[in-house]
Amino acid sequence: MRVVLAEDLFLLRDGLVRLLQAHGFEIAAAVETGPELAAALVELDPDVAVVDVRLPPTHTDEGLQCALDARRKRPGLPVLVLSQHVEQLYARELLADGTGGVGYLLKDRVFDAEQFVDAVRRVAAGGTAMDPQVIQQLLARRSGDDPPLARLTPREREVLELMAQGRSNAAIAGKLVVTERAIAKHTANIFAKLGLEVSDDDNRRVLAVLAYLDHGR
Repeated sequence: MRVVLAEDLFLLRDGLVRLLQAHGFEIAAAVETGPELAAALVELDPDVAVVDVRLPPTHTDEGLQCALDARRKRPGLPVLVLSQHVEQLYARELLADGTGGVGYLLKDRVFDAEQFVDAVRRVAAGGTAMDPQVIQQLLARRSGDDPPLARLTPREREVLELMAQGRSNAAIAGKLVVTERAIAKHTANIFAKLGLEVSDDDNRRVLAVLAYLDHGR
């Protein structure tokens, strides 16, 4: 699996390269600036891009904008974004087109090697890997003024948060110590209350829920 990595801090970039290589990934390129990232994404056609939001020369949203531009040129390009803080605008932009694997992790999660590598693999396979803090903020943002979301029970909201992190029904059942059948029932109720079509495709259902929560105003 070929990875293009963009991170301007040398020690973190080097650490991520070593970590990914140790888990069988091929590093197609490890760059530190926006222009380098833009060129690598187009020329190398990676299986997944792992991108810091803030890159030189602007140190604003250079990395994200390069990734979004690459996804426009190659729809569905899997992108895992790393950020220092929860920035809802970036999460919203990343999810806007609803295609391909996407992820948004806080950099603190990188220090959990197993969780980070799992996120890269999940995104590369077309799934989602959303940081729990991002999901909680998106849910909190919608809870005050959105009647459908307000109709969810506490357990359904808990299931929705875990769904949005990219977890399967089996994984959610294990986390909440209930049966997979019970989770399937909660999932059906969630989609019904949010007015979304039920789907067996975990990735599409998560993207649909997140898009609804963030764009349904």
